[in-house]
Amino acid sequence: MRTDEVIVSFREVRKTYDGETLVVKGLNLDIYQGEFLTLLGPSGSGKTTCLMMLAGFEFPTGGEIRLDGRLLNSVPPHKRNIGMVFQNYALFPHMTVAQNVEYPLTVRAMSVTERAARVADALKMVRMDSFTKRYPAQLSGGQQQRIALARALVFEPRLVLMDEPLGALDKQLREHMQYELKALHDKLGLTFVYVTHDQGEALTMSDRVAVFDKGVVQQLDTVNRLYESPCNEFVANFIGDSNRLRGTIDDIDGEFCRLRLHDGTHVVGRNIADARVGTPAVACIRPERLRLAAGADGGASNSSMNGRHGANTLASEIRGLIYFGDHVRMRCAVPQQDECLVKIPLGAEALETFAPGVSVALEFAAEHLRVFA
Repeated sequence: MRTDEVIVSFREVRKTYDGETLVVKGLNLDIYQGEFLTLLGPSGSGKTTCLMMLAGFEFPTGGEIRLDGRLLNSVPPHKRNIGMVFQNYALFPHMTVAQNVEYPLTVRAMSVTERAARVADALKMVRMDSFTKRYPAQLSGGQQQRIALARALVFEPRLVLMDEPLGALDKQLREHMQYELKALHDKLGLTFVYVTHDQGEALTMSDRVAVFDKGVVQQLDTVNRLYESPCNEFVANFIGDSNRLRGTIDDIDGEFCRLRLHDGTHVVGRNIADARVGTPAVACIRPERLRLAAGADGGASNSSMNGRHGANTLASEIRGLIYFGDHVRMRCAVPQQDECLVKIPLGAEALETFAPGVSVALEFAAEHLRVFA
């Protein structure tokens, strides 16, 4: 369970490998005791570099990293009291399961009795206590992941770092392990810092998520706020599915603004970037926030800012239907815009009446449309 105690702090941390290009740019980040924090972003965004600097496998070019107030900048990895789980698990192939888990304790020169007790507890924790004499090659991917986790926990670290530990698993096992990791985190109360490029993984397990792009944290927030209230276009499009509408702001009223689309249609949404009249802008809305409205013509009825709390309407044409089990995704063409996706719960509409080429109107509330300059 997260507390208000800051366990890790990054202050103006920078990192360059070539002396010119910064892969991490002035990072300021507090990590709280007991939280599950995920560093999320595309390849090259700086998330893994931040984890490696915290682990001690990389050193910052500038700034400070502290653990419990202690400056870590020049402290070697084995003196940081941090557990680490790698994507490839990094198990020793010539050692048994028990020996792999015991290794961090041997390095720390613990007594034989204490090592045996801790190894037994760690393996029981991950439900691998009956596999002590097996070798890594005799284990499945999921079992190897559990052993790597037990090894990271056995010496009772201050926090645990994970670098895409589920990336090598198949989809079904990966999803199962997500729930197991979250349950273990809740049970232990340790601080987990997790790196992934998988948005679904981040939303499933995390208390908070730091979204990285180009070496900068674009947004640090709880999972629900990250999804429902993205602070910019990058976050809106990187987290989950999002539809984009492009146009120019032609009126502003408080936190709302009116966007004139390229075909002359007007829609109203929240002015997230505090943009001014005449500014080119992109508006984003989630596919599940769109619904089918009666009729096929839209846009004109919502040109007035006085109706901003009503529904916006867009004319569109169905391009196709994609079945997803519990819902159907309808692909729709909107004049002079990117293709839109609409998520329709199974049974909510008589989908047999819809086919490619059919005109439909898409309706959505103004508060769900976020407008970014």
